[in-house]
Amino acid sequence: MIILTGAAGFIGSALLSYLNAAGHKDILCVDNLRSSDKWKNLSGKLFSDYWPKEKLLEAIQSNSLPSGVEAIIHLGACSSTLETNVDYLMQNNYRYSIELARYCLNNNKRFIYASSAATYGDGELGFSDSIDITKLRALNAYGFSKQIFDQWAETNGVLAQAIGVKFFNVFGPNEYHKGSMQSMLLKGFEQIRDTGKIKLYKSTTPDYGDGGQLRDFIYIKDCCQTLLWLLENSKVSGLFNLGTGIARSWNAVAQSLFAAMKKDPEIEYIEMPVALARQYQNFTQAEVSKLRTAGYNTNFLTLEESVADYVIEYLAKGYSHL
Repeated sequence: MIILTGAAGFIGSALLSYLNAAGHKDILCVDNLRSSDKWKNLSGKLFSDYWPKEKLLEAIQSNSLPSGVEAIIHLGACSSTLETNVDYLMQNNYRYSIELARYCLNNNKRFIYASSAATYGDGELGFSDSIDITKLRALNAYGFSKQIFDQWAETNGVLAQAIGVKFFNVFGPNEYHKGSMQSMLLKGFEQIRDTGKIKLYKSTTPDYGDGGQLRDFIYIKDCCQTLLWLLENSKVSGLFNLGTGIARSWNAVAQSLFAAMKKDPEIEYIEMPVALARQYQNFTQAEVSKLRTAGYNTNFLTLEESVADYVIEYLAKGYSHL
């Protein structure tokens, strides 16, 4: 059995599809659905049971998990970079992760968890997953909650047998429910579809032109293939970046969307909100040599290839799900 937390979320539900395709059906899906539309991400998928997060915590604390658990893939978290309730983030992203990690460490189970590129802060120290993580300074509370768990995992020996994955800018099917945290790829598609143009933020620094800020964008399908490989290669452990290793501008994102939608480009540059500007990463680019050295040799799709697939195979057809 595989326990998958965040199973109805963006990355979790997409990975569930890939797990099914790889023959995994005995999967305990864990999430908090409540009244959201996330349940649609589980429709059509194969899994043995669904539990709310609270039930999983109770089972771990009372040592009453079902028999046969081989791995926990922990993707459940509050991923909003605008969340200001730090106590909530500490409980949901940090302490919850500790409970799952301790179970896996004590019972010799495979543990794969989601960290984030937000831990790199302003990028002053670079984006190497081999850096001394205690030196990193996140720009927002979300990044901080991921950072301190990375530190706990390293200090307590978890990373000697487990996998932490620092996701960069992930986009693709199954993200429709994320509200303000939807990728600019989805928001931009909807803007172009509805108005014929796309809005990008003006730069707040002379180092970058308007729309010239750079990010490492990675397609959800590449993420899922990598996660499957990490699950199947149990001898691999440690903290790994998951990005393409190539930074692209927001202008390039816009151009890719217009090209995939077969429309003439029209970009409007707008002022960046002050609250966002204080925590904005103008540049991210994953250093992926550690992942390659570990043995993962599959090439990532280019931005243009990824955007074309997302637009043509999903968004233009009205499909939200992988």
